[in-house]
Amino acid sequence: MKTNEPSRRKFLKNAIAMSAVAAFPTIITKVVAGAEVPKKRSTGSNEKVNLACIGIGGQGGSDIRQFASTGLCNIVALCDTDMGAPATSGTIKAFPDAPRFKDFRVMFDKMGKEIDAVLVGIPDFAHFPAAMLAMSLGKHVYCEKPMGRTFNEVQLMMNAAKKYKVVTQMGNQGHSEANYFQFKSWVEAGIIKDVTAFTGHMNSSRRWHGWDINIIKYPAGETLPPTLDWDTWLGTADIHEYNHDYVQGQWRCWYDFGMGALGDWGAHIMDSVHQFLNLGLPYEINPLKITGWNPFFFPQSETLLYKFPKRGEMPPLDLTWYDGLDNIPPLPKGYGGQAESDPNIPPPGNVSLQQAKLNPGKIMYSKDLTFKGGTHGATLSIIPSEKAKEIESKLPKIPDSPSNHYKNFLLACKGLEETRSPFHIAGPLSQVFNLGVIAAQLNTKLLFDMDKKVITNHPLANQMLVGKAPRKGWEQYYTL
Repeated sequence: MKTNEPSRRKFLKNAIAMSAVAAFPTIITKVVAGAEVPKKRSTGSNEKVNLACIGIGGQGGSDIRQFASTGLCNIVALCDTDMGAPATSGTIKAFPDAPRFKDFRVMFDKMGKEIDAVLVGIPDFAHFPAAMLAMSLGKHVYCEKPMGRTFNEVQLMMNAAKKYKVVTQMGNQGHSEANYFQFKSWVEAGIIKDVTAFTGHMNSSRRWHGWDINIIKYPAGETLPPTLDWDTWLGTADIHEYNHDYVQGQWRCWYDFGMGALGDWGAHIMDSVHQFLNLGLPYEINPLKITGWNPFFFPQSETLLYKFPKRGEMPPLDLTWYDGLDNIPPLPKGYGGQAESDPNIPPPGNVSLQQAKLNPGKIMYSKDLTFKGGTHGATLSIIPSEKAKEIESKLPKIPDSPSNHYKNFLLACKGLEETRSPFHIAGPLSQVFNLGVIAAQLNTKLLFDMDKKVITNHPLANQMLVGKAPRKGWEQYYTL
């Protein structure tokens, strides 16, 4: 695991210290330049929310369709850096009258007064500037998970949500489904208590599985598609020459752009345990296994151990994350068959590759009971089955969800509900992922001071909480 440590550290140290300077002209929005911030448009209980959509292909396109199906919003603007990509064509056809933009900064300058809320459905690294600008303009924000690529970005997003008093929601959709309400009611009823260990696992194939782990540089530049605004796509990130393996979901493979399997699926697997057992932030993160380490993209498999301290009367908890086709977690006695998964969840990663022997899910160990579950909204079951039957009469009825994640956000924009995954709840969860990614990238144990929010045993890792300096012309979003 520790081979090539000097070269690894040298590479990462140079990468973190380097601040790239863009050779492209930049766009300074009116709000950043100091113009008056437009007042919030009044949205009454019977009035639809005017929703602008940043990212209209892939997950963003799916989110737009879900929002539209609620009947509670008007899709008033579509924004995507590539309006000519096949992934965006369906959304454009579905909303032909919505004005289109390639740059969210231009969209806000031209339509700011007509927008109540925004969907941020773009790559992980790009969430931050779009969400920060929207919040500074008083717009409510639905942001896909994870919130930001660095620990500091997530902290700034939480601070901004509080400062600007806007409604926020992170897009871990299962947090408005049965698992959320079951977990909450079982904790309140004392069924889930004295939890000491939690296993989260995502063992399906990922986009980067099978890649050559011995590459020594980023992929060569390719001809830029004529419809793609590459400079705006890069946003705060260093200059990279365009390559097809950066776009259309491939961004998730790279440390510079994505958060890997952990950032992709952790929010669908760890969300309820993190919130309802008050986990907060860990004091130690230890990569127990890293297979296929590479300084550019995520490993073929990883096992990360997080240690959380005692919280009130709750005992210390060890949370272990497994991903990779060859990295199935130990299964407890009586586990039985696969944990149930939501049939509406699309297959993760590249379905042409080998699929895992275990569906994405979770295993939770308490003093008296063991639980297993799937991902997203899938509910927990108690194992072994004999134990489940023994306490069946004591289990509380699971409340029905009054609204799905999209409707919940829109109703909150109208003042009729509170969001279930606002930034002050989703932020610390996202920061758990940020810390795990740093530990994996450096392949070393990290000690974290939860009060000061610093890594105490590794100066480079501590720098990575903030990450590289933003590209010239994108610094202003860190001061909003």
